[in-house]
Amino acid sequence: MENAPAEIVRRPSAWEGIYHLLCPRCRTGRIFRTSIFRIFPKMNERCPVCDLKFEREQGYFLGAMYFSYMLATVVISVFAVLVWTLLRWDLPECVGTGFLLFIPSASVLTFFSRVLWIYMDQSIDPDITQP
Repeated sequence: MENAPAEIVRRPSAWEGIYHLLCPRCRTGRIFRTSIFRIFPKMNERCPVCDLKFEREQGYFLGAMYFSYMLATVVISVFAVLVWTLLRWDLPECVGTGFLLFIPSASVLTFFSRVLWIYMDQSIDPDITQP
């Protein structure tokens, strides 16, 4: 009987893993149980594939606020520039409108910043322990 060739599975890049919200260690397991586009997405405590603990300690995601702030600033700025380009309003009105346009995406950016934080933390201090 002939052996079938083993299927070669390509490991996603870090950027693909971030985009698809995958575990930074195995890049197979999902970080969230439900979509981050839901009102209150559920986050897995551990990776369902490699058992990496996502929240290493109490207050771990406090650092994710820096990513959230950075992303929010960029998104609000882009919206403000778009409003200024289209309507030529004064700066306070453009920024205020940019902020109002940003509000619906705030929760998505908050949870996405958690993924960025986990990836950055794992790249600096990888958890290589196996359960």
